[in-house]
Amino acid sequence: MPVAGLVPAPRQEQAHADLLVRNAKVFTGDVHRPHARAVAIRDGRVAALGDDHELAPLVGPETRVVDALGRRVVPGLNDSHLHVIRGGLNYVLELRWDGVRSLRQALAMLRDQAARTPKGQWIRVVGGWTAEQFAERRMPTVAELNAAAPDKPVFVLHLYQSALMNRAGVRAAGFTRDTPDPRGGQIVRDRSGEPNGVLLAAPGALVLYSTLAKAPTLDAADKRTSTRHFLRELNRFGLTSAVDAAGGFQSFPDDYGTVADLAAAGELSLRIAYHLFPQTAGQELADLKRWTETVKPGDGDAWLRLNGAGENLTWAAADFENFSEPRPELAAGYEAEFEQAVRILVENGWGFRLHATYDETIRRDLAVFEKLAAEGLFPGGGRWLFDHAETVSAGSLDRIAALGGAVSVQNRMSFQGLAFRDRYGSEAAAHTPPVRAMLDRGLTVAAGTDATRVSSYNPWVALHWLITGRTVGGTPLRGPANQLGRDTALGLYTRGGARLTGEEDVKGMLREGYYGDLAVLSEDYFTVPDHVIPDIEAVLTVVGGRIVYASAEYEGLDEALPPIAPEWSPVARFGGYQAGGARQAALVAEAAADSAEQRRWRAARGAGPGGPPSLVDPCFTH
Repeated sequence: MPVAGLVPAPRQEQAHADLLVRNAKVFTGDVHRPHARAVAIRDGRVAALGDDHELAPLVGPETRVVDALGRRVVPGLNDSHLHVIRGGLNYVLELRWDGVRSLRQALAMLRDQAARTPKGQWIRVVGGWTAEQFAERRMPTVAELNAAAPDKPVFVLHLYQSALMNRAGVRAAGFTRDTPDPRGGQIVRDRSGEPNGVLLAAPGALVLYSTLAKAPTLDAADKRTSTRHFLRELNRFGLTSAVDAAGGFQSFPDDYGTVADLAAAGELSLRIAYHLFPQTAGQELADLKRWTETVKPGDGDAWLRLNGAGENLTWAAADFENFSEPRPELAAGYEAEFEQAVRILVENGWGFRLHATYDETIRRDLAVFEKLAAEGLFPGGGRWLFDHAETVSAGSLDRIAALGGAVSVQNRMSFQGLAFRDRYGSEAAAHTPPVRAMLDRGLTVAAGTDATRVSSYNPWVALHWLITGRTVGGTPLRGPANQLGRDTALGLYTRGGARLTGEEDVKGMLREGYYGDLAVLSEDYFTVPDHVIPDIEAVLTVVGGRIVYASAEYEGLDEALPPIAPEWSPVARFGGYQAGGARQAALVAEAAADSAEQRRWRAARGAGPGGPPSLVDPCFTH
């Protein structure tokens, strides 16, 4: 964007910036220089900070100058626990209810998508929403799914708790009266014994994810396109980095090939540090040993690098986070195999992350670490952390600190908090997880979402939860003593994530020599009312000096992406996270108009009922 009053300096006088963002309210995250008015980036790194006059000499003939128009600029956000690789492989296949304000609107989207989805494909809603966000404060029913999509398979995942399927979905999944319930799960049946479309995690979510795995997948080319569009969607919210937490049904190296190919082609728009997760029970030790002999943490570059193992090391040591069910009792004696897994890692200098929801699990794991520490083996030079830690106790936090560990917290409670409160009480919910107590002990704490199958990937929803303690439906859970100031919360989303990957000397703040990763925000995060924070987006996101996302006045400055494929993709019609208010109404109204035209066309040819569809929620027409 050309800016009047800035005259390019002669090329020979000094090295010029590749990008200059000026006329901004820059929050650097650097305590030594917390504020600036302009940022210059050269060769992918911050070259200088200052005011507009100080940085004007860095403008050369090829410098791209962006006027921030007085907007807030922050360091690029870093989600420390995001299933970004798995999410990218499936993004364009998913109908996202993230941010949708009413169930009627959600069902309208589902109905429209059913008309567009070809035979043989599934309509899938996979995480990012909860019944509490809807004006109706309830989930859809199976009958509503059947009415919205009578002929196309529908799978709707609700948190770690359950999934709903229409009749076509039950058939496509192959469920019959003779299908046995999987271990830890339940296929709910009607009085005649037939599956009725409800799947329950009781308490394990394997039944949910194994059913979803039966749906068709994309070919290699479309996986690339899907991943690029998912990364662009993350850039939309100012994310410039993520720590991938691997997860079930994410096998190495097969499912990592897409991001590896994109990295090799220079087409990643998000920096990814990834983990390796053993997929098969009984084979975990063999997998870990093989990986330590073939790859090592740090392999890769600034865009894609291996960070360690986890979030599971052995399946027997993993607890479940379905708060609608009682806390699971892990098998007695799982520590023996778990200790072997940890030994393999620490003896080879590997760090790891470990899924642990409950303090009961954390205490048992810590006992293994302390045993190895007494032998002089732990932590062995590698970084290690607990993920989630919703009910971690003060005593366990002291033990984590003594062993040099860290914690990555997510806003799962903003989606699952009511189920937790109903089971454990308001007092427990007020301290879940105890983020302030972690910080008071000097622990490294990083923040993330655990998207995409439970929480939304929108980081501003997570920041709102850290600051206010309120769920996505506005219910207050966490008390004032466990809420964070805005600068502290942002630090968990910038510097905290960088510490987990050992990149705190190049990432997490805007300082000379650090990566040129930043976001220009639609609203001033530090001054808007609390309730506006979840609606913040980036209008410009920069990674390594590249403009990877641009909207508003800057639309068209970012890099072109290939069209979304397949053409019937829900993302092609609705996008990803649904922005509130007028933007969401316009998107669905457009879909409704097109769907009405299709219905009239079919009715005129005797191919279906006529009449106007009821697709737009009246709450969006005012």
